[in-house]
Amino acid sequence: MKDSRDVANYILQLAHDRGDSVTPMQLLKLTYIAHGWFYGIEGRPLICDPVEAWQYGPVIPRLYDEIKRYRGGAITSKIPRWRPDQLDADEKDIVKQVYDVYGKFTGPQLSNMTHAPGSPWHMTYEPGAFGRRISDDLIEEHYRRKASATA
Repeated sequence: MKDSRDVANYILQLAHDRGDSVTPMQLLKLTYIAHGWFYGIEGRPLICDPVEAWQYGPVIPRLYDEIKRYRGGAITSKIPRWRPDQLDADEKDIVKQVYDVYGKFTGPQLSNMTHAPGSPWHMTYEPGAFGRRISDDLIEEHYRRKASATA
């Protein structure tokens, strides 16, 4: 399992290489989606950080704390933790595939995707409740079903 900041920095690198910009909401959702797809395909988590059900979807608090200063604007620098050697080839491959598919969507569009009925967020979130952890089992099962449907 990797630190979510290392995965996020790899996403930022991919975006930079393509001339794209990424907002905090996009980065949070893309990191979460990469974690989910990795779990669904590989049967193990990509990140070690807990994911919580917040009003606007799944959030990784540790990552959020690092990028919240950008608010709704583009993230202009890597997170100080940057350790590109931390992701192995399989991890980079899935993260890249996630970015290829989902990187074109805005933060609100990605948030809507993660709010879908039956999603781990949908099954965990309660209005007014803050910081409810989304079960790893829910994430794994949800993305395993998605992976099976696309196979």
